[in-house]
Amino acid sequence: MLRLLNIVAVLALIGSAVYAYTIKYQTAYRAEQIAKTKIEIKSEQDAIAVLRAEWAYMTRPERLQPLADKYLPDLKPLQVTQLVPAQSLPQKTRGDSIGAKLSEVGLSLPATPPAIVATPTTPKAEAPKVKTATPKVAATTKPQGAPPSPSREPKKP
Repeated sequence: MLRLLNIVAVLALIGSAVYAYTIKYQTAYRAEQIAKTKIEIKSEQDAIAVLRAEWAYMTRPERLQPLADKYLPDLKPLQVTQLVPAQSLPQKTRGDSIGAKLSEVGLSLPATPPAIVATPTTPKAEAPKVKTATPKVAATTKPQGAPPSPSREPKKP
């Protein structure tokens, strides 16, 4: 009986040693994977920083102005006399795909487009103030088949 217990104890010791070494090597493998992933993340962050620097270099106003002068010679600053009220613009038919989708939901576009109001310039200000009215569309009804909104109250067990 004592010999059988010794054999079982030796086998348990060998099994636990194998398990411990397996865990050790798995941990080392995972740590190596994490280190590689950190290196990849750092290289991607460096690449993003380079791209941001290139973007900043390419969009400098002193670089873009000569290009605009060269390729857009007819481009001129906006004059105050070019602003007109929205009511003087020709009416456009509302038979587009966005209007159809809005009508399916139960919403509609405003009858008149938002107005652009130009104020006369004063000697102090160089640029005219332009106010635009944004249409406010509020959805008061839910579309059919919409999922219910989640409640903020905690669930009771």
